[in-house]
Amino acid sequence: MLDKSALIPALREKIKKLPLGHAIDLRTYKRDRSLVIVKLTAAELLVVEDGFEQNEFRVATTGLPKLLKMLLKREFPRSNKVRLYQLGKFEQQ
Repeated sequence: MLDKSALIPALREKIKKLPLGHAIDLRTYKRDRSLVIVKLTAAELLVVEDGFEQNEFRVATTGLPKLLKMLLKREFPRSNKVRLYQLGKFEQQ
Protein backbone atom coordinates (compact mmCIF):
# COMPACT_ATOMS: atom_id res chain seq x y z
CA MET A 1 0.00 0.00 0.00
CA LEU A 2 1.25 3.43 -0.95
CA ASP A 3 0.41 6.81 0.44
CA LYS A 4 -1.76 8.71 -2.05
CA SER A 5 0.59 11.71 -2.03
CA ALA A 6 3.54 9.54 -3.16
CA LEU A 7 1.57 7.56 -5.71
CA ILE A 8 2.22 9.51 -8.91
CA PRO A 9 6.06 9.57 -8.68
CA ALA A 10 6.12 5.87 -7.75
CA LEU A 11 3.75 5.03 -10.59
CA ARG A 12 5.87 6.92 -13.09
CA GLU A 13 8.87 4.71 -12.24
CA LYS A 14 6.85 1.49 -12.37
CA ILE A 15 5.38 2.35 -15.77
CA LYS A 16 8.87 2.97 -17.22
CA LYS A 17 9.87 -0.59 -16.26
CA LEU A 18 6.54 -2.19 -17.26
CA PRO A 19 6.64 -4.43 -20.38
CA LEU A 20 4.30 -3.59 -23.26
CA GLY A 21 0.81 -5.02 -22.81
CA HIS A 22 1.13 -5.42 -19.04
CA ALA A 23 -0.93 -3.51 -16.48
CA ILE A 24 -0.91 -1.95 -13.03
CA ASP A 25 -4.04 -2.07 -10.87
CA LEU A 26 -4.78 0.66 -8.31
CA ARG A 27 -7.46 -0.16 -5.74
CA THR A 28 -9.00 1.40 -2.67
CA TYR A 29 -8.48 -0.14 0.76
CA LYS A 30 -11.83 -1.94 0.49
CA ARG A 31 -10.98 -3.04 -3.09
CA ASP A 32 -14.37 -1.93 -4.39
CA ARG A 33 -13.10 0.65 -6.92
CA SER A 34 -10.14 0.44 -9.27
CA LEU A 35 -8.02 2.10 -11.91
CA VAL A 36 -6.12 -0.16 -14.31
CA ILE A 37 -3.24 1.36 -16.27
CA VAL A 38 -2.12 -0.62 -19.34
CA LYS A 39 1.05 0.15 -21.27
CA LEU A 40 0.04 -0.01 -24.95
CA THR A 41 3.22 1.47 -26.45
CA ALA A 42 6.22 3.30 -25.04
CA ALA A 43 4.33 6.60 -25.37
CA GLU A 44 0.67 5.58 -24.93
CA LEU A 45 -1.31 4.22 -21.99
CA LEU A 46 -4.85 2.95 -21.53
CA VAL A 47 -6.52 3.86 -18.22
CA VAL A 48 -9.64 1.86 -17.32
CA GLU A 49 -11.79 3.35 -14.56
CA ASP A 50 -14.13 1.01 -12.67
CA GLY A 51 -15.87 2.58 -9.70
CA PHE A 52 -18.35 5.40 -9.44
CA GLU A 53 -18.06 5.69 -13.22
CA GLN A 54 -16.89 3.24 -15.88
CA ASN A 55 -14.64 4.90 -18.46
CA GLU A 56 -11.62 4.21 -20.64
CA PHE A 57 -9.00 6.82 -21.45
CA ARG A 58 -6.13 6.68 -23.97
CA VAL A 59 -3.45 9.07 -22.82
CA ALA A 60 0.19 9.84 -23.55
CA THR A 61 2.62 8.98 -20.77
CA THR A 62 3.26 12.71 -20.28
CA GLY A 63 -0.46 13.36 -19.69
CA LEU A 64 -0.89 10.64 -17.09
CA PRO A 65 -0.22 12.74 -13.94
CA LYS A 66 -2.95 15.25 -14.82
CA LEU A 67 -5.47 12.50 -15.59
CA LEU A 68 -4.58 10.59 -12.41
CA LYS A 69 -5.11 13.65 -10.21
CA MET A 70 -8.63 13.99 -11.58
CA LEU A 71 -9.41 10.26 -11.31
CA LEU A 72 -7.96 9.89 -7.80
CA LYS A 73 -10.19 12.71 -6.56
CA ARG A 74 -13.25 11.09 -8.13
CA GLU A 75 -12.62 7.42 -7.31
CA PHE A 76 -10.62 7.60 -4.06
CA PRO A 77 -11.92 10.78 -2.37
CA ARG A 78 -11.38 9.75 1.26
CA SER A 79 -8.61 7.19 0.84
CA ASN A 80 -5.17 8.00 2.19
CA LYS A 81 -3.62 4.72 1.07
CA VAL A 82 -3.89 3.03 -2.30
CA ARG A 83 -3.26 -0.63 -3.06
CA LEU A 84 -0.97 -1.18 -6.06
CA TYR A 85 -0.87 -4.51 -7.87
CA GLN A 86 1.28 -5.33 -10.87
CA LEU A 87 -0.77 -7.47 -13.22
CA GLY A 88 0.60 -9.61 -16.00
CA LYS A 89 -0.58 -9.42 -19.58
CA PHE A 90 -3.81 -7.39 -19.73
CA GLU A 91 -6.83 -8.87 -21.46
CA GLN A 92 -9.93 -6.75 -21.82
CA GLN A 93 -13.09 -8.39 -20.47
